[in-house]
Amino acid sequence: MNVIVVDTLPFFCLETSLNDEVIDMNERLLADMKKDFQHKPIKELFDVWHVERGGKLIHARLNDDSYIFLKEQMNENRIVYVGIRSRELENKNKELQELELLNRHLDAVIENSYDGIYITNRDGVTLRTNSAIERITGIPKEYYINKNVDALVKRGILENSITDKVIKKKRSVSLVQLNYSGKETLLTGNPVFDDQGEVESVVTNIRDLSDLNNLQTALRQANELNKSYQLEIERLKGSGPYLDGKTVVENKRMRSIYDTAKRIANVPATVLILGETGVGKDVLAKYIFNESERSRTGKYIKVNCGAIPANLLESELFGYAGGAFTGANKNGKPGMFEMADKGVLFLDEIGEMPLDLQVKLLRVIQEKEIQRVGGTSTKKIDVRLIAATNRNLIEMVQEGKFREDLYYRLNVIPITIPPLRERPEEIYSFIKIFLNDINEKYGMKKELDAELTAFFYRHQWPGNIRELSNLLEQIVLLNKEEMLKLEHLPAEYKKEESFHTILDDGLITLKKAVEQAEENVLQQAAEKYMTTYDIAKALDTSQPTIVRKLKKYNIVLKG
Repeated sequence: MNVIVVDTLPFFCLETSLNDEVIDMNERLLADMKKDFQHKPIKELFDVWHVERGGKLIHARLNDDSYIFLKEQMNENRIVYVGIRSRELENKNKELQELELLNRHLDAVIENSYDGIYITNRDGVTLRTNSAIERITGIPKEYYINKNVDALVKRGILENSITDKVIKKKRSVSLVQLNYSGKETLLTGNPVFDDQGEVESVVTNIRDLSDLNNLQTALRQANELNKSYQLEIERLKGSGPYLDGKTVVENKRMRSIYDTAKRIANVPATVLILGETGVGKDVLAKYIFNESERSRTGKYIKVNCGAIPANLLESELFGYAGGAFTGANKNGKPGMFEMADKGVLFLDEIGEMPLDLQVKLLRVIQEKEIQRVGGTSTKKIDVRLIAATNRNLIEMVQEGKFREDLYYRLNVIPITIPPLRERPEEIYSFIKIFLNDINEKYGMKKELDAELTAFFYRHQWPGNIRELSNLLEQIVLLNKEEMLKLEHLPAEYKKEESFHTILDDGLITLKKAVEQAEENVLQQAAEKYMTTYDIAKALDTSQPTIVRKLKKYNIVLKG
């Protein structure tokens, strides 16, 4: 090293061998070093000796001073380091390192993004992409680099250039298009502005919608499966004694009936519910309504065809126009069919409907339109019709008391509810529900003892559920004792029970047993029929015999 020349330079200089042992240094560096340096490794002389950028740049520290050295090999045996002392340069170097770290992080974010990243300059030239674009388009990412998006559009690689749209509008732009491989993709271009507010580059995010569509399909299938599970859970819940806390469905046939009702709830076909009085026909009709979509769009309207006089039933069903008859409202009145539009109309006791009105009902079912009494125009309606009766409509058709064509219009979905005597397993649940309701209604705490409960199982319940409910309410209200027993039954039920006890004990003569049975049968007949002629016909005997027997047992007709 030419010491004279080196000492005149405003730099820190040193010379080493190829194995980094120090041979010489200038006076400027020696003044900072202040120790012997001959043939010592360079790393031992400095507190920090950090080689960067392939060995050409060294960051060193000595006695709290920072140095930046440039390395250059002068010949086969000598290496020269020339440097300066500068904190500002050290700070710049730190900033550079931080920027390099940040750049690596950004590279990792871009490269590992599941969506394709596509960066272009303001001229539309591709600057950078990531590996995801290969998966989405099927084209290597290197193919895009330095290519103009307009050229890619011309070649059919891209369908449209979102870059041009972003540059023109100077805002984010999104569009959906099919890419080169036929996949549906969502492209969102976002502008990057320079200091003058001009677009200097565009970053485009490319999302493969086929994955999203597949996910949505899977989600929809999962939701449908979940819905089916929910329905099955509800069905299993319905297999218990109660459907809604009030409706008892414990008998196998009743479960089948309510399962059928649930399945046909949203079917527009007419339902005909058959069964004895008091079996719960109206409860089933209301259940069908509640389970249907019509419960959200319309009302449940119930009409008892046997409780409304024949001359008023027509106007109640179909309504009347203003001034249709004396005393009519001048604005007219909508009928039950109009009120049940988009909902359900329940025609209870349909067997009691007069023949002339059956014709009009048939027309409404067929045409799906009504005409008010006294009106001249018709009105379209959308009503689900449910009818019910305790009568034998087939016999009525044969006897000419019910129209055959209407019967078949109503009998699309027939459901027959069995009487209570054929589903004894439900009696206890009914007792529990009704007794709780009665106690709550009247502020009481009545209970039934075991013998009275057993009677409820033995009784045939000709009036079915309605009779059971009425009997419970009667004995609760007429007796002050908290524990209700057999002795609290009404007289007509006591006779039935005493006859049952007699037969069980076998302690009386055959003649006495016959008389007890005869009295019991006559008592029931007197409850059901209005005249002695009707009783004689029903019991297949003469009317004088019935009069004599009623007098013998002191039985009075209710009629």
